[in-house]
Amino acid sequence: VQLQASGGGLVQAGGSLRLSCASSVSIFSMNAMGWHRQAPGKQRELVAGVSSGGSTNYADSVKGRFTIPRDNAKNTVFLQMNSLKPEDTAVYYCAAQMGAVTFWGQGTLVTVSS
Repeated sequence: VQLQASGGGLVQAGGSLRLSCASSVSIFSMNAMGWHRQAPGKQRELVAGVSSGGSTNYADSVKGRFTIPRDNAKNTVFLQMNSLKPEDTAVYYCAAQMGAVTFWGQGTLVTVSS
């Protein structure tokens, strides 16, 4: 399984950004997919996740601002980030869980300027 993440960049506070994570296999073969982030000096944390059945969950810090839509036909999961804050600055990683195995994509840097 290969995950290709893209879409990071520099954005001003209050702006929006959309990250993409393209999977080399059907996303329905995954138990779940999600986005994690790691800010400098902090531990990696789950930002948003979606199960194969479509159930979603979000970190409290991003609820109401981030969503995790997916394009089933393109085996792609997105992270739509709105009302961005400087504290959202981090390297964002997509991940996919298949059974007991977690696959990771490469990180993409999101920088939110104040």
